[in-house]
Amino acid sequence: MIQNGLLRIGIIGAGWIAEKAAITLNGLANCEAYAIASRSIEKAEAFAEKWEMKKAYGSYSELIADSDVDLVYVATPHSHHYDVTREALLSDKPCLVEKAFMANYRQAKEIVDLSRERGVFLAEAIWTRYQPAVGIVRDLISNGRIGTPRLVTATLGYSMGDKPRIMRPDLCGGALLDLGVYALNFVRMFFPADIVSIESQCVKSQTGMDLTNAMTLVLSDGLLCNLQSSAACVGDNIGVIAGTDGNLIIDNINNPQKITVNTHDREFVEDILVPRQITGYEYQFIACRQALIDGLLEPREMPLDETLYIMELMDGFRQKWGVRYPMDED
Repeated sequence: MIQNGLLRIGIIGAGWIAEKAAITLNGLANCEAYAIASRSIEKAEAFAEKWEMKKAYGSYSELIADSDVDLVYVATPHSHHYDVTREALLSDKPCLVEKAFMANYRQAKEIVDLSRERGVFLAEAIWTRYQPAVGIVRDLISNGRIGTPRLVTATLGYSMGDKPRIMRPDLCGGALLDLGVYALNFVRMFFPADIVSIESQCVKSQTGMDLTNAMTLVLSDGLLCNLQSSAACVGDNIGVIAGTDGNLIIDNINNPQKITVNTHDREFVEDILVPRQITGYEYQFIACRQALIDGLLEPREMPLDETLYIMELMDGFRQKWGVRYPMDED
């Protein structure tokens, strides 16, 4: 229960995503980076000291058992989300789970079902869904600034070398769950119409993981979406929503800072800047705090059914490409 309006957050995992979360939380007034858990107590204690956190634990279970933790933030690799989230939900702890939510749809469905059966709050930390840019772009589209949308293009690429979390099947490697998930969400958060046709290709690593992929979706409203993600090259990371009377250019689908509006003849109209941010992560924590105060079991910004839909889409792509993880066999 949130006491005196302060949401005390326990972070599971002490990697760079956890550090970004700690930086963010230390900049918020109504959320606190309260506890950190690592499989190494030494690493947890060093993390807690660096980010001025009150508690450090050498196991995930100890953090989950802490009665002062209001929200568990699962910041481990997505290959390790299932067990710790399940344990937290069985202990009636609200959870915010990093993207990709789980390794596959089966795991995601089991976790969502468990949260609903027990009446415990659960959310996916796909940070772009919670950011102000979403409302800005939706308003531009609904106000007819670009006419009727007909084409969406989105790319997200980083040259990530031979990082284990990209190359290893047991860590759910590849570009799709790490990067492609943002491109899929870029479409879905603006255009929720049914998908009527899907085509895709990928280039795989020697370990069988998708390094670069291309996905084409045709929606029931006639919108065509061309999406790419890659862990092997430096992408422009731009999203474009093209309409009959103009287009919107989003400078970075992974963390939008600027939306450019162009007219029918591609003439510049204006640049719209998003509000100044701490890291961009703050909006998901703020949304979870508000949802818990309002007695909700999931955030308004990213419904669990939408999380499941994206997970099922990604399973379909991986099946077509022959990209498999050990947990797919469970």
